[in-house]
Formats: sequence, structure tokens, C-alpha cells
Amino acid sequence: MDLLPVLKAVLLGIVQGLTEFLPVSSSGHLVIGARLLNFQEPGIVFEVFLHCGTLFAVILVFKNELLQMARALFAAPAVRAADPELARFFRWDINIIVATLPAVVVGLLLINSIDRIFTTVWITYAMLAVTGALMLLTPVLRDRGAKITWPRALVIGVAQAMAILPGLSRSGSTIFAGMLLGINRETAARFSFIMSIPAIVGAVFLNLGDLFASPPPADEMVAIAAGTFASLVTGYGAIVLLLTMARRGKLYWFGYYCLAVSGFGFASHFWG
Repeated sequence: MDLLPVLKAVLLGIVQGLTEFLPVSSSGHLVIGARLLNFQEPGIVFEVFLHCGTLFAVILVFKNELLQMARALFAAPAVRAADPELARFFRWDINIIVATLPAVVVGLLLINSIDRIFTTVWITYAMLAVTGALMLLTPVLRDRGAKITWPRALVIGVAQAMAILPGLSRSGSTIFAGMLLGINRETAARFSFIMSIPAIVGAVFLNLGDLFASPPPADEMVAIAAGTFASLVTGYGAIVLLLTMARRGKLYWFGYYCLAVSGFGFASHFWG
């Protein structure tokens, strides 16, 4: 078996895991990484599997909260009314559903254009610059003690839907939107992580038809599995790191990184 595709898949899995939850755009780094590794056309199916790795990571980190949210969702209204903590988790259930709706609409409308968008590298560099600018603005956004209500969740969901563009960080956009609305930065980060779950699951279901119609050969599945595991492990670490950085108010550090990558990318693309 040729180990080179496996090695490339692992490297892309590491890139995915490190960048999915850090505000530096996992999709943008996958586009750039595939080009640098000469791993052309990794395909939406490969990326979905890598996202599954990070899905497992976020489930592991937030397993206690997710169990409470599931319990609240199926509890009787009278039980929720008598338990303030259960009622709080039920509100999170509702807000996650509301925040997911914009991504569903955009995903369905652009389903035939996604592959083309992901192969346009200059869009990636431009959106990385936007992500960098958003992160550099985070220090001026103040925590006003705002709660996550369904209108605020909808705004955060719109930010998530816009992040379908490679280079525009999903976590960066949603955390920025939450902070812009006056929500505590750590709360905004936790909400961003949990709201990624239905988005990832939806992406998987949208591509099940392609998987069944033309499943990857066995040698590709080995590479995909290796990349998925790599994204799980590094994704777990990235979540812990991002929560720490958000708590300490250091999100702007990621802004300098995104602007540097964007500048280097544009220079190499147009003058390389």
C-alpha cells in the first residue's frame, strides 16, 4: 500500500483538527494545505469525514452539557418548569435549533456551487483577511451580560451560514457575532462549539448520496480513516486551547496569524 496518500491525509486531518475550532478557518487551511501538498481535489466527501473527526471531539469535550440538553429536550414541560437548570438547557436546545436554520437554508441553496467555491483559492485568501480583521476587533467588544435568546441565536446562525466561504472562520464568525451582541466571550465560544454539531451532521447527510453512489476504494478509505482520527485528536486539543484563549481575552492573536497567512497567500498567488 502506498503510504504517501495516508501521510497526506493525516497531515490534512491535523490541519482540520487544529483549525476547525480555532478562529483561523479550517476550510481555508484545507484548500491551502491540499494545494501545498499537491493533494488535488480532496473532495467534499473527504472533508466531511474530517469534520466527523472534529464532531467526535466536540462531543467528547461537551458530553455532560449535551446529555443535559438531551434530557431537557425530552423532559415533560412540568418537569422543566420545576427545574431551573433543566429549563436553561432547554433554552439552549431551542437556540441551537434557531441558530442552525440559516446554515440549512444557505447549504440547500448553494449545494451545487460548494465544490467550485472550495477550489477558488483567492476567495480563501480574501476571507482569511476578513477573519483576521474580526479577531483583531475582539478586544474592543465588551461583555454586557447579554443572554443567548432566540433572536441573538439567529444572528449568530447567520454568521455561521456566511462561513460556508473558505477562509471565513466558522468559529471566528460566530464567536465575534456573539461578542458583538454583548454575550460573554467564553459563553459565545461554548455556544459556537455546540452549534457546530447539527451543521456537521447536516453536511454528512447531504453527502450520503455521493458516498453510496460511488464509495471510495479501500485504499482511499484507509487514508480517510487516518485523517479522521488525526482530526479527532487535534480537534480535542484545539477546543481546550480556544476556551483558554477566550477566557483570557487573547482571541486577537489569531487575527495576526490570519492576516499573515492571507498576505503570504496573495503574494504567492499573484506574484509567485
